[in-house]
Amino acid sequence: MLSYPATIPLSSRTLNHLAERIRGHRKQRRSRWRRLEPGRQALLALAHLRNGDTYTRLAAGFEIGVATAWRYIQEAIALLATAADDLATAMERIRRLAYAILDGTLIPIDRVADQRPYYSGKHKHHSVNVQVIADAAGRLVWASPALPGSVHDLTAARAHGIIDALIRADVMTFADKGYQGARGSVRTPFKRRRFRPKLSRRQKTVNRAHAKIRARGERAIATLKTWKILAKLRCCPRRATAIVQAILVLHHVETDRYAA
Repeated sequence: MLSYPATIPLSSRTLNHLAERIRGHRKQRRSRWRRLEPGRQALLALAHLRNGDTYTRLAAGFEIGVATAWRYIQEAIALLATAADDLATAMERIRRLAYAILDGTLIPIDRVADQRPYYSGKHKHHSVNVQVIADAAGRLVWASPALPGSVHDLTAARAHGIIDALIRADVMTFADKGYQGARGSVRTPFKRRRFRPKLSRRQKTVNRAHAKIRARGERAIATLKTWKILAKLRCCPRRATAIVQAILVLHHVETDRYAA
């Protein structure tokens, strides 16, 4: 089998952060011996999450078994996911923003036994729905747990309590037409209706300005999806939430924002 060196576009700060968490976890469990030291296990997990490398390729590169690679990566993901902020903690930062941008994204998944809940009729593929909150500069602030892809964005935001939290905090929030009906402090563009087939010039102007602001929120989603594992999840969709939360923690460490 041929092999070659590869790079991971992350800083050593992120590697050291994850390695330290693994080291503390091993000390707590009093693990005496592992095939990989904490730094190598952290590198293994980052290669999987950032580069999307498969377990088989990683096992060959790190000279361990496929089952061992899977176990080490799942352990690292679980450690990171437990450190992720919940919505209440994130709202302490969000309420200090000039305004927030709310948007949803679909993460493709493999077909599963119970396909119907995960099939998005709009996008014509199986996926999970993740809600993303960005700041005025388009930087990723928070990402929600994953729901089946057939769930509408507004329904998902309400299920996570995002709409109520934003309204209670009185945070001006910009969202697309999929969130119409949220009301409160959530602002959505004007939409043509049966009794209003055409928008006025003023409404079109407002929509254009609204779209320019929302476009910054796309940066946050693009940032999230620079982690190649999210190109298509090839695992049980119930693991999607832990993966997204782990990535959120690593992203904040990498950008040195909200890092524990």
